Order: sequence, then C-alpha cells, then structure tokens
Amino acid sequence: MREAILAVAGAKGPAVAFFDVGSGKHLGTVEVPAQPHDLCFDPVHRLVWTASAYRRGAYHSHGERATELTAIDPDSREVLEVVDLSPDHAPHGLAIDPVRGLLYATVEAGPGSEGGLVVVDTATRRPVRHLAAGAPGPHWVAISPDGRRGFVTNKEAPFVSFVDLDSGEVEKVSVPGSEGLAVSRDGKRLYVAAPYLENGTEPVRAAPGIRVFDAVTGSLETLLPTERPVLPIHCPTSGEVLAAELGGRLLAFSATSHELLWSRELRTEFPLAILTDPDGRIAFVSGAAATEVEVIDLETRTLVTTLDTEAAGAAGGHGLAYVPVG
Repeated sequence: MREAILAVAGAKGPAVAFFDVGSGKHLGTVEVPAQPHDLCFDPVHRLVWTASAYRRGAYHSHGERATELTAIDPDSREVLEVVDLSPDHAPHGLAIDPVRGLLYATVEAGPGSEGGLVVVDTATRRPVRHLAAGAPGPHWVAISPDGRRGFVTNKEAPFVSFVDLDSGEVEKVSVPGSEGLAVSRDGKRLYVAAPYLENGTEPVRAAPGIRVFDAVTGSLETLLPTERPVLPIHCPTSGEVLAAELGGRLLAFSATSHELLWSRELRTEFPLAILTDPDGRIAFVSGAAATEVEVIDLETRTLVTTLDTEAAGAAGGHGLAYVPVG
C-alpha cells in the first residue's frame, strides 16, 4: 500500500517536494523547469502535474515566459515527461477532468494566440486543443464536477471567463479583477476572490471579499466581505468554504448560509494555496516567500505541524497536490 503524499511546488527551487501526510517526513524532491506554479493530481494515472510559468519573476514582473508542464510519479519521485506547450506560454493554473482524461492549463496571450486554456490528453500527455478565454492573462482555473464548464480568473481583466468546454463559447462575467476561485462540490456555485492584487498590494477600487456566482447562469448571488483581499479559495468535503487573506488569515464560511464560521491567523503573510485531505479535516496552506507549509486541524482550528519546504529545496511554496493512499 502506497502512502498518502502531499506535493508542494517551490518556485525558488525550482522543484516539487513530496511529504508523507501522516508523519510529515520529507520523502524527496524533484527538480523541474522554472518556475513551478500550480499543481494537480491525476487520480487515473497517479501522476502529479506542475506548470512552469516564467523563467524568473512573477506575474507582470518576470523574464522570459516558460512553456512547460511536467508529469511526475509521486511514488518514485521521478519526472516522467516534460510537455512543451509552445507556441502557448506562461501556463499557471491547472484543473483535471479524470473522467474524460483531460488536463486544463491556463496560458497567457502570445503571438498568434489568445490567452486561454490548453487542453492536454492525460493518456498521451499531448496538447489536443486551445480554448480562448477572451483575456490576456488567464491565471487560475476550475472546472465543474461534470467536466462541461470551465471557469478562469484573469487577474486585472474586469471579468471571469465562463467557458463551455465542449463548444468553446465564452461568457464574460463582471468582477473588479480576480484572483483565486473554487467551484462548490455540487457544481452550483462559483466562488471568486476579488479584486485583483496589483503587484501584491491592496487595491482601493473595490470592496475585498468573495463574489458568489451561480455557476450556470453567471449571476451574482452575494458578496462575502473580508477585512483584506483574498487570494486562494477552497471547497472541502466538510461543507465549508475556505479562503485566505493577504496578511495571513484563514477564513471558514458556511457553504449554505455563507456566514463566517471562524478565522485564525496564519504564519505566512501571502498565502497562495489551500488544500484539504479527502475527509476535509486537515488543511494545508502554502505561501509566497514562505519556507514551510502550514498543516491545520479544521476541527480544533489549531496548527498541527509545519512542513519545512526550505530544507526540502522547495521554498516559495505555491501549488499543492494531495496524493491519496493507493
């Protein structure tokens, strides 16, 4: 029986580090092309995918754009393939449809191509389609549970892209810029962090919080207000909506009433990713410039431990992926 593993993308590595979920033991680190951003787990092929966005730097402050997706065996900690998406470039967000065997990666606009989604066949590990998102800088992506709709946040662009993954049609839904996003477990709601953080600073043009949309019609249902701008959002199986604020605070909202249930301080001031275990009991939080991943018990709301990504050669935590026991 293979152990449950947490994978962490470290932009400063550039590497992906792997930790035993039960013990927190560092299992190994895999060097990948710079700069790894998001991570995604393929449960059918038991692979971890990572996207390399830039050779150096960050959004709007970077060198040459990268073009690679990397497929890694989480058990042997080996790179199985590096997939070149050229001429598409700057892949960042990842989402997988394991039923259809498709991996979606956001890419920025380039010569001759609009920013959007590159679709990769997970069996052949080859790009098979490009879907436009109507924006120059698509960043994060989520898909509906049935695999028919994709949702893309576009940083400073004043809309979220609702993409029909079959027809390729795009609906632009108004937001004051956007960051992280998550789809509810039943696929009925889309949660979007807004507004956009320009160069990591707090904007003054719109109230910070989580915009809640009908995931089918695109209509705005409500705003979940927060004290400071939100970056990552995650919907665990426990029936909550988790979000993390700039400055370092983890928030839990009810997925039904949308009331704020609780909050707790984080050690990182710039959280970038939230992930939970399959039971929705343990949360993992990574952060830009952080040297660790925080492991938090969601029932007691206490810090269980930290995973030392700096010692593992993967500081600057970004994407997270949970590999279950298999």
